[in-house]
Amino acid sequence: MTARIGETFETARAVSDVLALLAAPVSADGPTAGEGDPVTGEWRVTRGEGFLIAPLWESDGLVGVYERAWTDAEQAAQGHLDSLVAELTKRWGPHRRVAMHVPLFRKQAGEPMPPLFQALSDEDCYGDLSVWGPVGESPRWVGVSVNQCDGDAPMIVVAVVSDRAVTELPER
Repeated sequence: MTARIGETFETARAVSDVLALLAAPVSADGPTAGEGDPVTGEWRVTRGEGFLIAPLWESDGLVGVYERAWTDAEQAAQGHLDSLVAELTKRWGPHRRVAMHVPLFRKQAGEPMPPLFQALSDEDCYGDLSVWGPVGESPRWVGVSVNQCDGDAPMIVVAVVSDRAVTELPER
C-alpha cells in the first residue's frame, strides 16, 4: 500500500508531482531507504544513491475482483500511465522504454544490481519504465511506470527521478 491509495488519478496532479520530484534534492550516495506517511506508515517515497522513487497513484485493492472487472481495472491503470506519458512527452519529447525483466531475473537469482534497480525491485515495481533524460536544462532523468506486485494487489503508477542515466540493464 502507498500513501496515494484512495486518490482519484488526475494527469495534471501527476505531472505536478513529477516536476516536484525533479526539483527535490537527491542524495549523492546511499543507503537506500523508504519513507512512510507519518500517520499511516504507507509508502510515500524511496530515496537512494542519486534517485527518488515515489507513488503517484494507487488503485483500490483487487481482492475478489475477477474477469471483466479486473481487466477494466488494469486498463484504467494503463490509461492513467498513458495520459501521463503523453503529457510528459509534450514537455520533453519522445521517451525510451527501459525494460524491467532483467532486474526481475537478477532479483530472483540473488544477483546484485545498481541501487535504483534494486530499490524498484524491492518495491515490487517491475513495470517497464517510460524514460526521458536528461530533461530540459536539468541533468536528471525521469521515468514512470505502472506496476502490480501480484494479482490481488492494487495497481500503482510510480515516478523515478535520477541524477544518473536510467538505461536498461544488460542481460547476462
